[in-house]
Amino acid sequence: MSHGKIAAILAELAKYGTANIRRAYGDWGSASLKGWKDKLHDFAIRPIQQFSYSTGKNATDIALVIDAMELLYTQKLDAFCLASSDADFTPLVMQLKANGHDVYGFGERKTPTPFVNACTTFLYLDSLDNAEQATVPAAPTEKPKTKAGSAAKSKAPTEKPSDKRTGKSLSQDTTLVTVASVNVV
Repeated sequence: MSHGKIAAILAELAKYGTANIRRAYGDWGSASLKGWKDKLHDFAIRPIQQFSYSTGKNATDIALVIDAMELLYTQKLDAFCLASSDADFTPLVMQLKANGHDVYGFGERKTPTPFVNACTTFLYLDSLDNAEQATVPAAPTEKPKTKAGSAAKSKAPTEKPSDKRTGKSLSQDTTLVTVASVNVV
């Protein structure tokens, strides 16, 4: 994911609620992540340093999953956001949803279908400016959602989802969480 997409991701998330916890995971000493420093600072995103203990391993992904599970069980959150095109996060998304949380996914067109379909809503980074093409609602599950559509259809949200417990819209909810993943190759 390019650091140039952070503003667009946060703007899109603002339609659903407030992202109070913002984290990006990576080996920040790596030359490939050099351009991220100013962007993380500008958008108040906390960089989580994860050293690459072994070449080709996914230590960063594991750190993200551990932190997401800790947040799941220690905070009163309503939603999570994962910015990644990595289908390895599909089980995490399924676990978060099984615990009653919406999961907003952001990624590239190459993102594997299981990850896209696991998310409550998935938005393609290359078309964030055109929400009509960008949003892919998740396939219907056992209990009906207020959002219309299926994984085969792309549809922009016409109204903000309502919080089941209080009736307030997610834009008034202060517990939306952003967990952004930066995968280092």
